Order: sequence, then structure tokens, then C-alpha cells
Amino acid sequence: MSAAPADFWAHLPLGEDVRLLVQDANGLAAFAKPAGALSHPNTAADEPRSLLRAPYQAEGEYYHWTDAADQPRRLWLLNRLDSATSGVILVSAGEKLATAIRLHFRQKRVHKVYNALVFGRPAVPQQVWRDRLAVEKRAGQIRTSAAGHIPAECQMRVLRQSVARDLPRTLVQLEPLTGRSHQLRVQCAKRHLPIVGDQTYGDFARNRAFAKATGEKRLFLHSLLTEFDYEFEGRRTRFAAKAPLPPEFAAAW
Repeated sequence: MSAAPADFWAHLPLGEDVRLLVQDANGLAAFAKPAGALSHPNTAADEPRSLLRAPYQAEGEYYHWTDAADQPRRLWLLNRLDSATSGVILVSAGEKLATAIRLHFRQKRVHKVYNALVFGRPAVPQQVWRDRLAVEKRAGQIRTSAAGHIPAECQMRVLRQSVARDLPRTLVQLEPLTGRSHQLRVQCAKRHLPIVGDQTYGDFARNRAFAKATGEKRLFLHSLLTEFDYEFEGRRTRFAAKAPLPPEFAAAW
């Protein structure tokens, strides 16, 4: 049973360069979020550069607007990406489904795969990273450090290495087994493999040199794949969404 009208997904007030990747019959969907777009607006002034060009209700975690037929619409946000991170982000057309999928996230039953371009070369081609992080909120912003008590774990695998001698870099696959704020960025930086373009935890000198050589200043972290099985209204459903790597990644070589 569809949780939204037949034309619901075709008439969303999508933000600039936001693309609908896939939606299922229950009303679960995934967007490809571009780097720089906000998962949700914090103020009305943020709406033009958000996932949807619409107001956002923080308490219920949903976007709301009125469609062309003057009907009220809502879309529930299920997870978030930092504004600088691109890739897969999930939404729901129904509140009941949103509650069920958010529980999946809390229970760590969602498989996520990221790609990141990092400066340097990992010592081994594949490794499980385990750390203890500290997460703080400072002046309204999240800051994470590698000296704390919160467990963080991810699997790293090398995908490709550049031959550049002046700015050696590596494309890695990261599969987080925990979901801490800024986890992947901090875990990379701790191992002297800062993500290219990271303006908070990265290597500022190499970021400047890279930007001068390529013209690219974005954070090279991309949510590539999200997949899981879930049960809803007595039926088991497989959901998978993949957002191809943006062209900036290929141009970075």
C-alpha cells in the first residue's frame, strides 16, 4: 500500500541539484544530496540551500509545504549528512514508517558505505579502525576529537591510489559500524590520512595546494550506498540506494 499519492514524488520542492534516487511502495525513498546542501534548514533563510525548498519542523523532523492543488504535504527526514558531505540521504512519506526506519538506525541495522579521498597512503590495504571519541557541541557546532570514551568503529579498504609524489592521495572505502558525529573525518585524520578538503579536521596546507592545482575545494567524503531489510505492516522489504561518485572525484586524479 502506497503511503503517498501517485504523483507525490514527481512534484517535490527539491533543492538545487538534489536528485531522487529510488522510492518503494511503502513510501521510503532516498535522495542524492550534493555537497554544500543542508540536510534541513535551521532558519527560513536556509531553505533555498536545503534538501527541500520548504519549511522544516525540527520537533517532528519533517518538511512541510502545500502542493499545487493546495493540499498539505509532509516528508520525514530519516538521517543527516554534514552539509559538506554528498550522497545518499533517506526520507519517508509517512510518519509511521519514519518511526520504524529511525529505529533501524538506532539499532545499527542499516549498512552504509562511504568513499573518501584522503591525503597519504594507508599502511595496509584493509583494516578495522577502532577508536574512542569525544563529541562536544561548541557555540552551536559539533566538534569531535579522538580522545574520549565513545566507541567508534569502521572498516577501511583501499580502492585506488594516485601516483602523484607531491600530494599523494588514496580513494578509500569506509563502512562505519557506529554512527558518531564526524566519526569518519576524525578517524581518518587520527591516522594521518586527512580527508581532502576537510576544513575542520584536515590538513589546511595540503588543502590549499590541492585546491590551487585542481580548482576543487569541496570535502571529498561521499555517502555511496545505504541498504537494509525492514519489516513494515507485516511485510519484509529490501531497500538499497546508491549515489554514484560525483565527477569531482574522477577529476581529482
